[in-house]
Amino acid sequence: MKLHKLRRILQLSVTATALCVGATTQAAELPGEGVAVQPLKSSIAEETFQTVLVMKALEQLGYDVKPIKEIEYAAGHIAIANGDATFMADHWDPLHVDFFNKAGGDGKIYREGVYSDGALQGYLIDKKTADKHGIKNIDQLKDPEIAKLFDSNGDGKADLAGCNPGWGCEKVIEHHLDAYGLRDTVVHNQGAYGAIIADTIARYNQGDSIFYYTWTPYWVSGVLVPNQDVVWLQVPFSSLPGARTDVDTSLPDGSNYGFQANTQRIIANREWAEANPAAAKLFSIMELSNNDISAQNLRMRDGEKSAAAIERHADAWIKTHQATFDDWIAEAKTAAM
Repeated sequence: MKLHKLRRILQLSVTATALCVGATTQAAELPGEGVAVQPLKSSIAEETFQTVLVMKALEQLGYDVKPIKEIEYAAGHIAIANGDATFMADHWDPLHVDFFNKAGGDGKIYREGVYSDGALQGYLIDKKTADKHGIKNIDQLKDPEIAKLFDSNGDGKADLAGCNPGWGCEKVIEHHLDAYGLRDTVVHNQGAYGAIIADTIARYNQGDSIFYYTWTPYWVSGVLVPNQDVVWLQVPFSSLPGARTDVDTSLPDGSNYGFQANTQRIIANREWAEANPAAAKLFSIMELSNNDISAQNLRMRDGEKSAAAIERHADAWIKTHQATFDDWIAEAKTAAM
């Protein structure tokens, strides 16, 4: 074989090898490589599970996911809008609409898809007291004699186990106390919700009457089961604060608990999301059932609440739903092509 032909064959071989290596390297590259992600969540420990699932999915896309920073919702929305953080997995829509709008709305915050649907909120009392006294509507607590049934400290007023400042639900409760004329007969007890609801459950177990606010998905309704241990109270009419003044809070079955049914959504900094289409697609397609959230939350209530335990819960969920999880990752990767 002539020398120049041999050289030519060698050159073609080297070129082909380089192209194969390049193609393999390109295929191995992930859309998130070299990109940092800062997750946020509120002080509600039971929202960690949802956040960790999103973090694990982002890691599969190659993103450098930092540890969660805890911040309350209003400040969290502003941090995301300003680019000081990347995402929050528990934006409650429409409960957090005022936080969303004040932070800049759609122009600053990416919000596509529904992470978890059909979340309820409202007021409940123990079924024994409800049945004995015919209590079905919160409006009945305007009666001092009815209100006294739920007095836990001897001041003659009903004690409502309420909502932490900064969560958004506290604004609705405070609005309701005025709208339904309950200021003179009901006290809204606020603080660490976990401690307040634990005391409420303890009093229920002692046979006392209880009156509390809660939401689903959450572990409380697995311990105090609606229509079995407790009942939802209706409200006399729809009334919400802020941008939702004229909203009807009635549910499809005609019930009205005073709060709109909510969806939990993943929100992210819009500029970041537009620069990272794989992550944006992931945020828009991830879905988690209320039952799965409540079941994990109940495990936390029963003692499995360490960071390591929640990590195990997330890994177990992924393993059980591996095909779904893999589909999310594949679709997100496709969006980056």
